[in-house]
Amino acid sequence: MNKRLFSALRLSLRARLFAGTLLGMTVALVTAGYVLTGFFSRYATKEFENSIQIQLNQLTANFEVDAEGKPVLTRQMSDPRFAQPLSGLYWQINDAKQIGVARSRSLWDDVIEVPRDAISKDQTGKPSTAGGGLHIHRAVGPSKTLILVVERNLKLQDHPNEAWQLLVAADTHELEHSIREWTRQLVVFLVILFLTLTFAALAQVIIGLAPLRSLQKALAKLHSAPLKRLEGNFPQEVQPLINDFNTVLDHSVQVVNRARAQTGDLAHSLKTPLAVLSNAASSTHASGHDDLARLVKEQTAIMQRHIDWRLQRARTAATAGMPNTTTLVQPSLEQLIRVMQRVHADQNLIFKLDCSSPNLTFKGENQDFQEMMGNILDNASKWAKSQVQVTATTNEQQIQITVDDDGPGLKPDQYDKVLLRGIRIDEVTPGTGLGLAIVKELVELYDGRINLAASPSGGLRVILTL
Repeated sequence: MNKRLFSALRLSLRARLFAGTLLGMTVALVTAGYVLTGFFSRYATKEFENSIQIQLNQLTANFEVDAEGKPVLTRQMSDPRFAQPLSGLYWQINDAKQIGVARSRSLWDDVIEVPRDAISKDQTGKPSTAGGGLHIHRAVGPSKTLILVVERNLKLQDHPNEAWQLLVAADTHELEHSIREWTRQLVVFLVILFLTLTFAALAQVIIGLAPLRSLQKALAKLHSAPLKRLEGNFPQEVQPLINDFNTVLDHSVQVVNRARAQTGDLAHSLKTPLAVLSNAASSTHASGHDDLARLVKEQTAIMQRHIDWRLQRARTAATAGMPNTTTLVQPSLEQLIRVMQRVHADQNLIFKLDCSSPNLTFKGENQDFQEMMGNILDNASKWAKSQVQVTATTNEQQIQITVDDDGPGLKPDQYDKVLLRGIRIDEVTPGTGLGLAIVKELVELYDGRINLAASPSGGLRVILTL
C-alpha cells in the first residue's frame, strides 16, 4: 500500500500538489487548534481567578476582629452560594497558624487546606503590616472535588500582632466544562474547515492542471488527426513549451521531407543503371548467351529488390512514430486482397476479410502498412491451397492482424528461421527470402511484433501486432 502511494506521489503531479496541500492544511489546523485551545484555557482560567479575587476583595472589605479577638464579617457575602452547603463557592479565615477559625456555611464541616505560606515580617521580627499579597493554589475541596483557592495574608492596624489568612475557593468543574466545550466546538469547526479547504484544494488542483489535460488532448489529437502543430489556448507558463514543441515538429517535418527527396533522388539515380544492365542482359540473351543473360537478370532483380528495401527502410525509420500519420486498416486490406486475387488468379484462392471495425486505424503511413501486409499476404497466397483468412481486431492501444492459410505450414523449429534475412525453407518456390524478414524489421520500427503459429486450417498463421 505504501509503495503504491509513494509511486503515485512520484509519478502524479496532481497527487503531489494535493498531498502537499493536505499536509500543509493538516499541520496548520492542528497547530491552530492547539494554540487557540491554549489561549482560551489561559483566558478562561484568568477570568475564573479574577471572579474569585472579586469575592476575596468583598471578604476582605467585610472582615473585622471583635472585642474577643475573633474574626467576624460586618456584612454577609452577596453571593448566595456561600450560604448553600457544598455549592462550589467557599470562604475561610485562618489565623497565624493557618488554622481555620471561620468559614462559610457552604463548606459545611469541611476545611480548606492549602500549602503554608510564610507570613511576611518587618525588621524587628514582628509580622509586617504590609499585607495584601495574593497566592493562588489548586487543592482538593469538599467531596474530593478540585478547587481553585485565592488567598490573601492580612493584618489589621488595630491588632498589629495578629496575622490572618483569608481564603476564597471555587470548584473548577465549571471552568473545566467550559474548556472542554470550547475544545469540542473548536474541533468540530476545524474539521468542517478542513473538509471545506480540502474540496477547495481539490478544485484548485483540477482547475490549475486543466491546461495540462488540454495539452494531453492536443497531443492525442496530433497523433490521430491530420495536424502538424499543437493548437489551443494555453496559459503563459505553458505557452513557451508549446512554442518550442511546435518548432521541433516543424524541424522534424523538414527533415522528413528532405529524407524523402534524397530517397527519391537515389532511387531514380540507381534505376537507370539497373535498367541498362537489364537491357544488356536481354541483348546478351538474344545473342545466344543464355546462362550469362539469366545470371545478369537474376542479379539485377535481386539488386533492385535490395535497393527498394533499403530505401523503404530508410524512409520508414524517418517517419515511424511521427504524428498525424494514420492509415485505415480495412480499405488498405481490401485493396491488397484485390491485388493478390489478380496476381494469384491461377490458384483460384478465396480471400476472407473480417475487420472488427471500419474505423480501425494503424498509426503509420499507408505505404508501410501495405509493404508489411503485402509481403504477408503474398507469402500466404503462394502456399495456400484454397483460401486465405484475414482477421483484424484491436487490443487496448494496438491492432492485431491475423493471416491464416490452408497450405502445408511449417514446423515449430522453422518459425524463427523464416524471419531471418535471405533464409528460404523451400528453394523451389520463387522468391528472395526477404519477405517476412522485411516485415519483421518494419514491424520493429513501429515497436510492434510478428509471431508465427499453426493455423487452425492446417497451414501457417501470421500474427501481426502494431
